[in-house]
This record gives sequence, structure tokens and C-alpha cells, in this order.
Amino acid sequence: MNQLSLFGSQDDLPPQAASLAAKLRALTEKGLFFGTSSWKYEGWLGTIYDPVKYQTRGKLSTKKFESECLHEYARIFPVVGGDFSFYQFPSAEYWKALFEGSDAGLRFGLKVPEEVTVPRWPQHARYGSRAGKLNEGFLNPKLFKELFARPLWRHRDRVAVLMFEFGTMSKSVMSGVDEFRERLGAFLNEMPPGFRYGVEIRNPEYLAEPYFDVLRGRNVAHVFNSWTRMPELIEQVETPGIHTADFTVVRALLRRGQAYEDAVEKFSPYRTVQAPVPAVREALRRLSERAWKKAQPAFTFVNNRLEGNAPGTIEAVADMLTE
Repeated sequence: MNQLSLFGSQDDLPPQAASLAAKLRALTEKGLFFGTSSWKYEGWLGTIYDPVKYQTRGKLSTKKFESECLHEYARIFPVVGGDFSFYQFPSAEYWKALFEGSDAGLRFGLKVPEEVTVPRWPQHARYGSRAGKLNEGFLNPKLFKELFARPLWRHRDRVAVLMFEFGTMSKSVMSGVDEFRERLGAFLNEMPPGFRYGVEIRNPEYLAEPYFDVLRGRNVAHVFNSWTRMPELIEQVETPGIHTADFTVVRALLRRGQAYEDAVEKFSPYRTVQAPVPAVREALRRLSERAWKKAQPAFTFVNNRLEGNAPGTIEAVADMLTE
């Protein structure tokens, strides 16, 4: 891979961003791809983004910032997490605009729409008349292939991984890991080649061989995730059989026990690291070193809600890996 085409020149980046870009470029050469969950954070202005670039008549233009900052992001990070696709089936026109309007070296880790991964619609106003009802599209391979994979297919070289996120499933919709294994296995058997796939679960009791086996047999990664009700990331790392593919996917989202809404209130607007989580950083280091030693790619996505500032968390881990 031509690293200059991936990152471009960092001469006019803010000092902290330029320093981070150099560290991530070295890790990318080892197959370790670090990025953040989304990228449109005004709290990063001055450290990651140059605020002067997004001014109109001497004031910050939010519209200009949100439409253009991905270019500056791509000069620092090799990959980015796309949560936006969880809430919709993006059209072919949307994908075309996204990929043609962003730097060719930047790869995306995309969440598959909840239309495919939610067994029962949550009791929330945004779901309207569907709230509380069973989802007929749950684990429907035809729905996934026709409305998501097909429009995305021509851009598959820009996709690092497609992630199926399954929220906590009660026994009223999923009797247990055996039923999940059976239904998930049948679904994964229908997946088109050409993409890497990862599965993220929020049922800690599923973290056992039946679940690992269905992934391993199809070279699908378990998505290591740091989440409020999941085992500590370091515990997941040490679970036998949990490495199920020839690549690694990690999402460092929240510290265990912390609610998402509380993290938003505490850390917003995400200017600096406020509450380091050493155990998560150590888990990220171990996962990265394992992937490097096995010459396998690793895609790590860090959320602002983990420590308060995702770029700062990533830089701390990068420093651990280069010591």
C-alpha cells in the first residue's frame, strides 16, 4: 500500500494531528488500522482539525465543517467507523457521493442496518407503529443482499468490514445461544463474498464455543466490544476460542457499567481525554500485537464516549505499541 496516497501530506495539520498521523502511519504499515466512531466533532477543532479551514466570514460554518472535515480526517486516520448506516439502507447514490467525495485511501467499517439485526423493534417513539413488534426482516439474507450489499458492492475495496450489531436479546425473542447459532449460521451461509464480516453481540452469556464455532467456520470475526453490560474487554481477549477469523475487529465504545447517556453528558464536546480506562487500553494493545505477530489485519474503532476523546485514546495506545 502506498502510504503517501493513504495519508497525504501532514505539513499543515495542527501539531497534535500531525504527530498522531505519523504514529498511525507506522502502525498501518504493520496492518494495524486505528480509527474513530464517526468524525464530525467540533470538539476536535484545534487539535485534529484546523478551525481556519471551516470558517466563513470569520466564523465557524457548521455546514462547511460537516461536509468537508472527512478530507482532513483521512490525512490522519486510515479507517473510520460508520454508525450512520445502522439507521437506514443507504442508496446507491448516497454511497457514490460518500466514496467519491472522500479520499481513496480511507476505509470504512460499516454497521449493517438494524432492519437486519433487531429481532423486536424497541419501544421508542422513532419506530412509530412498529415499536414493540417483531421485526420480519430479522436475519433476512435477501433483505441484506438486495438493499445493502448490492448498492455497496462496487465500493467494496473501500470497506474494511461490515458489522452486524445485535443488541441485548431477551428470551422472549431468542431462547438462547443455540437458537442464535442456528439462525445466525443460516444467515451467514447466504452472505456474498467480497466483504469481511464481523458480529457484535450484547448477550455476555453467548460468549462460548457454540457462538464462536458458527463464526469460525465462516471466517467471520467476533467484534470485540467494550460496552456497559459486556465483560471487560481484557476478559474477552483472554476467552478461549474467541479469535474466529484471520482478521481482528474491535469497537471500544464505553467503559463497563457506564450508560451511554451518562457518557455523553460527562464528556461532550469531547475535547480531551477525561477518564482514562487503562484496562481497555491494555486490551487494545494485546489485540493489536497478536494481529501483528500473526500478520493479520486489525481494525480498531474508538468512541469518544469511552474516555472523552477518541483521538487521545488512540494516541495513548499507539504510544504503548511503539514503546
